[in-house]
Amino acid sequence: MQKHRHTRLTALAFGVAGVAGALSPGAVEASGFQVKENSAKSMGSAFAGAGVHDDDGSVVVNNPATMVRFEGATFQADLTGIDPGIEFQGSGTDAIGAALTGGNGGDAGNSAVIPALSVIRKLDNGLALGAMIDAPFGLKTEYSGGWQGRYFAQESEVQIVDLTLAAALDIVPHRFSVGAALIYSRADVTLSQAVDFGTALFSNPITRPLPFARPQAADGFAEVQGDDAGFGFIFGANFSPTDKLAIGLSYRSEIDYELSGSVDWTVPDNVSGVFAASQATRPLFQDGAVTADLTTPSVTSLDVRYDFSERFAMMATWAETGWSSMREVRIDFANPDPDSVEPFDWGDTEFISLGGEFRLDESITLRAGIAYDETPTPVATRSPRLPDADRNWYSIGGTWSATETLEVTFGYTRIEPDAPRVDITARGSHLAGPFRGHADMYGVSAQYKF
Repeated sequence: MQKHRHTRLTALAFGVAGVAGALSPGAVEASGFQVKENSAKSMGSAFAGAGVHDDDGSVVVNNPATMVRFEGATFQADLTGIDPGIEFQGSGTDAIGAALTGGNGGDAGNSAVIPALSVIRKLDNGLALGAMIDAPFGLKTEYSGGWQGRYFAQESEVQIVDLTLAAALDIVPHRFSVGAALIYSRADVTLSQAVDFGTALFSNPITRPLPFARPQAADGFAEVQGDDAGFGFIFGANFSPTDKLAIGLSYRSEIDYELSGSVDWTVPDNVSGVFAASQATRPLFQDGAVTADLTTPSVTSLDVRYDFSERFAMMATWAETGWSSMREVRIDFANPDPDSVEPFDWGDTEFISLGGEFRLDESITLRAGIAYDETPTPVATRSPRLPDADRNWYSIGGTWSATETLEVTFGYTRIEPDAPRVDITARGSHLAGPFRGHADMYGVSAQYKF
């Protein structure tokens, strides 16, 4: 009985911790797994002043109070292409100090196209209504099979899509307005990693004599999927003390998700035979249901725009993202496994941007901007799912007004992280070293007024 109990506890602790790592979200486009890319027009100026642009439909989510500055009806469609590059340049060791086998994982960045749609209708009574579909958080990364960091991350996909319904009211015409929005959000998470069953068996003196009870000698696999819907809100205000100056303040709430889904285990036959030999260990590593809580952070933004002339304006933005909501990920198994807890201890971050806009002639407007974006992740808990670091943004863009009712906009941003690296130990394996990473973003949009 003691033999069975020892085998069960060792394997259980290893397996549960392995799944916890598979629920760690991450991204490369913005701090944490935030995605700012909801507007090609704002991208061109590094999202400086994004909440006070009175010609950009994305204010539905960036600051709904600005909707009252529109006239008639405005429809806007945006497409943003993201081309990230992520390559590991470090090394790792297993539980007995041997080098982790496998390559560097190749380029883990996956290109993606993110759409956004918005519509705004300004009424004659000072009221404006708006709606928008966008993806404010998400990621898609995938390392090559058998890479040396396989026990920490293999594939990561997080998709969060929002439907936002907004309203705004002009309190003092052309000077002060307020707005609010309700968010319906849908989250879908699919993440995977390899599982080193050889280390689990090696750590138990009873199973250690088995020929496959060696670190890296009996790899399995775990994939976790979960989804849920949540609700949030946005409050905003727009203050224009003069015709040249606009100041916007907005707040997006946290959104809680209770993800429910399943875990899919792949266990080597020889390892499965060991667990099947005992009634105590037989239920371990079986496919089944899982649940986990996820909270996306609050975002507070302050936007300023000053028009020096009819042709030239400058914008600035300060935003704080409340990543301290990501303290841990706790996984609850329907099978007889105890909850697993993976610490994060993320901190709140600041995003600061400065941009300019120059109207070349009646049909062409040019933009440029720079930004600094902090990472929420401390090195102590940073995972290769999120090889994050403070990053710099460099943006350019422009708008062509084809007619009085139709305009086309493009934007480009280069994001350069500041020497991202990991130094993490889990389940007997240690992975450390730098990543080489960047992201190129291309945005295009069409806006039609009617």
